[in-house]
Amino acid sequence: MSSEHLVAGVDYPRTFQQLLEWFPDDEACFQYLAELRWPSGFVCPRCGGVQYWRTDGGLWMCQACGRRTSITAGTILQGTRTPLATWFAAIWFVMSQKNGISALGLKRVLGFGSYETAWAWMHKLRRAMVVPGREMLGGPGKVVELDETFVGGVAENRPGASTDKVPVMLAVEKHGRKLGRMRAEVAARPGTTAIIGFAASVIAPGTDIHTDGSRMFTRLAAMGYSHHGTAAVHTPDKETVLPGLHLVAALLKRWITGTLHYGISAEQLPYYLDEFTFRFNRRNSGSRGLLFYRLLQQAVTTEPQPLNTLVSAEW
Repeated sequence: MSSEHLVAGVDYPRTFQQLLEWFPDDEACFQYLAELRWPSGFVCPRCGGVQYWRTDGGLWMCQACGRRTSITAGTILQGTRTPLATWFAAIWFVMSQKNGISALGLKRVLGFGSYETAWAWMHKLRRAMVVPGREMLGGPGKVVELDETFVGGVAENRPGASTDKVPVMLAVEKHGRKLGRMRAEVAARPGTTAIIGFAASVIAPGTDIHTDGSRMFTRLAAMGYSHHGTAAVHTPDKETVLPGLHLVAALLKRWITGTLHYGISAEQLPYYLDEFTFRFNRRNSGSRGLLFYRLLQQAVTTEPQPLNTLVSAEW
């Protein structure tokens, strides 16, 4: 199929070979991104005009006011000097692997000259993995498990809040024995009431929230939730108290170990959690090409991410 006849959202590559055939150059990528950014047709960001010319430099020039607009302006692709076909390939490799790819793996497969370039690309894409205004978990009559887990290295004989690992708040939907969607967020300190605020921000009112027996969770009942707490102190197998959440926590830690090889700083952990959440919530997708499309769609609606916004002072 010719790239000029592709319809974003309907047509997306099913294989890497098809990706190469559809998007061999920047012009083919421009046309596809235009469908994503302006699904109802071009709209000038200055005057709202809809009539335009294409310039020799690949810009959209408004016939009404003369403003030139780049298809990548205002997106995570803004200012890139790398061919867009390479960006498309990067997004394909990130999404085509069930468990993702590390920055080192991306460097090798795309032939980047430095690890830092691959690292920056991965973090730009992670910034695009959260949809603003996304739907809350649960709802009336539905169950969500809520608790804290800890990620990091090994902390022998220092359980729970005494550990120096990073506390991560988790919320996971339960549909009988099956799991639904999840949310994750880093906590500043373990064992605080911040998890109550986290619950209010990600779980819809009316949800039946299942927690352990911690007293702080009792305030959920006054916030419009149905609360069911089970004390785990004297339970021989604590994972039976919140089985869905414990499974997700185990998968998260396995992903950090197996895919990222512990290559995570505490400052960047929130964005790795975004990637894990993006993948987990789309784990049942039958098409890797559709995931490629979803991430590309979000990439053109995510604000630019200059390198200095990606890198912490300690990096």
